[in-house]
Amino acid sequence: MALIVQKYGGTSVATAERIQAVADRICKFRDAGDQVVVVVSAMSGETNRLEELGQSIVAEPLEREMDVLLATGEQVTIALLSMALHERGCPAKSYLGDQVCIRTDGNFGKARIRDIDTTSLEADLKAGVTPVIAGFQGVDDAGNVNTLGRGGSDTSAVAIAAALHVDECQICTDVDGVYTADPNVVDDAHRLEQITFEEMLELASLGSKVLHPRSVEFAGKYRVPLRVLSTFEDGPGTLITTEKTTMEQPIVSGIAYARDEAKITMSGVPDIPGVASKILGPVGRTDVEVDMIVQNTGADGLTDFTFTVKRGDYDSTLALLEPLRAKLGARELAGDKKIAKISVVGVGMRSHAGVATRMFDALAAENINILMISTSEIKISVVIAERYLELAVRCIHAEFDLGEVAEPKE
Repeated sequence: MALIVQKYGGTSVATAERIQAVADRICKFRDAGDQVVVVVSAMSGETNRLEELGQSIVAEPLEREMDVLLATGEQVTIALLSMALHERGCPAKSYLGDQVCIRTDGNFGKARIRDIDTTSLEADLKAGVTPVIAGFQGVDDAGNVNTLGRGGSDTSAVAIAAALHVDECQICTDVDGVYTADPNVVDDAHRLEQITFEEMLELASLGSKVLHPRSVEFAGKYRVPLRVLSTFEDGPGTLITTEKTTMEQPIVSGIAYARDEAKITMSGVPDIPGVASKILGPVGRTDVEVDMIVQNTGADGLTDFTFTVKRGDYDSTLALLEPLRAKLGARELAGDKKIAKISVVGVGMRSHAGVATRMFDALAAENINILMISTSEIKISVVIAERYLELAVRCIHAEFDLGEVAEPKE
């Protein structure tokens, strides 16, 4: 008998019929002898609908009241799923975040979990009752409802799993696991049996949409075994754990990409100490996330400074930096919104040389120019023109023999 937390996302509970199917699935685990704690999201599209509804009343709603509004989406789901479980002879009890006492730090819209009181959950499990918990929400010390922001339900599930010391936390979604690349781009991409927390965190941060980075980081910190499974078909999914059990690590485990990138270059900047801070400081103070950064070696006392931001922040960042360009006496401020970032990830890079060369050679063979490069111990990222994105992913996937039926190179 295992103790399992199962999280079901919005697409898994999008309709009454799908909620009935989820109830059937939970009962199968119960019938097999497992104890199950369930965490659910709002029905697909409901959070967006509620957000739009709030903004139809007032353009900039109070953060506290918006959190109260958004939290109602999960309340619907937990009630419906608990009803469906009862109908099947499976005792169940729904819980809002404050009823479980998921204690948060008080930051509306992006709260972090501080602790969880598992007393009521443990009592339910002992009594044979399945707890059904609203993800994405908690309560602060003042009794205010807080939502957890993007990936909040995944984070709720992992936090509850850590607090209960479960055998496994299962993220049940509309894909059957983590793939070597996006199957919509690479025909022979295949599902990974296992991947490490490190690798999954990199992939999630670099554009893979399967899991939110915050939940992976949480799982890695508390050593919670994660498994990504399909809600709609049986299968082993992908296990995300501390280390792989295979004797030899593959050099590259997966490829991630991000289309919503833009790069900004300030040319002819005085090459003096602190210039990077002068440029990026104002950007950071507007909560714009800066990703890759390249500063060229100065010539004649001048240097070029390039960095990337999300495409949605491009125009506002350019407008912010134009007065600074004039103040610094820089020659030009320019950018490009039609770029993409591709990253290869694998713990095997630690013990294999020449990975970057193979990646660059594969791109060169397709006449794809590299605009920026960033590396870490288990990751190499490049920025290229967006029009070459899919071709680049496919040629890199082939270079590292990640295809389902590919034979390894000598």
